[in-house]
Amino acid sequence: MIENFAPSLALVLAHEGGFSNHPKDLTGGMTNLGITKRVWDDYKGIKSTEAEMRALTVEMVTPIYARYWRKARCDELPLGLDYAVFDCAVNSGGLRSVRLLQAALGVADDGAIGPRTMEAIQAVPASALIHDMCEARLRFLRDLAPFGVFGKGWTRRVEDVRRSATEMATNTGDINV
Repeated sequence: MIENFAPSLALVLAHEGGFSNHPKDLTGGMTNLGITKRVWDDYKGIKSTEAEMRALTVEMVTPIYARYWRKARCDELPLGLDYAVFDCAVNSGGLRSVRLLQAALGVADDGAIGPRTMEAIQAVPASALIHDMCEARLRFLRDLAPFGVFGKGWTRRVEDVRRSATEMATNTGDINV
């Protein structure tokens, strides 16, 4: 099992940044460290204020990110692919991330990483999957209505993910686990 959560989280947080409340971000709204107010409120079980959202720390949000990591079974994925799947899960949702991975693999995109998906992952070099998944992710993002507003940043993020994830996979000899 590969434990790449901490380095992957650091890369995700570099893209997510600090507090924002962009008026054209209809699905995110008030967000800090990549965690939306809705997600934070659900996690805490109470409604939070803007001041509380602004006060979030990496330590406070790490357990939420760990949920994304575990749900996508990232510890069972090859190094590099784990980060690509994780970043996509954070940015577009866990179900979408797994479905994009499955589409890149050419397996049924049911949104669950089961035995067939894991078997297909083992049959393809991680760097190839990273490339194909990032391409599928960019196609998905380009079809979203706010792409005109956020597209440049989304594209830069996906290209950064592709580069970093490929470096991770290449530095391990592309060994699948």
